[in-house]
Amino acid sequence: HVVRRITPAGVVTVVAGQSGVLGIADGTGGAARFNTPRNLAIDPAGTLYVCDTGNHSIRKITTAGVVTTLAGLAGVAGTADGPGPLARFSSPNGIAVDSAGVAYVSDTSNRTIRRISAGGEVTTLAGSPNNYSYGDGTGVAASFSVVRGLAVDGSGMLYVADGGNNTLR
Repeated sequence: HVVRRITPAGVVTVVAGQSGVLGIADGTGGAARFNTPRNLAIDPAGTLYVCDTGNHSIRKITTAGVVTTLAGLAGVAGTADGPGPLARFSSPNGIAVDSAGVAYVSDTSNRTIRRISAGGEVTTLAGSPNNYSYGDGTGVAASFSVVRGLAVDGSGMLYVADGGNNTLR
């Protein structure tokens, strides 16, 4: 339940959270709590974005180690677009951040790809909750099985690992 940093020399330090202690708390360094953080991404300013999978939320960690909840409500799974604390996720797993600070999240149990604006507004970019299948298309016309990893390139093109369908999209 921690986020760690490993230097090029192999030195490992805790950035945030406390080993073996799960929970939900914004705070600095060891005062912050996570519940099964999965994947993370970093923006051009050095801010970390973390999929706090067990808490169904997306967290941010500043370069000073300050953890805040960007979107979702800890412990409450669901699917809802809206401003940060009103948005709902269900087991978010993958995350990528573009050069403008827009985050993209694979909302795994909802089988959707979500977009979080730099201002914290969450919208569903592709997929439809609980539509467990395969289909290319635009917006809700697209369908996924088990969305996992994400990557965004310099031109803003998003790539998705759809593990349940064994495809890269």
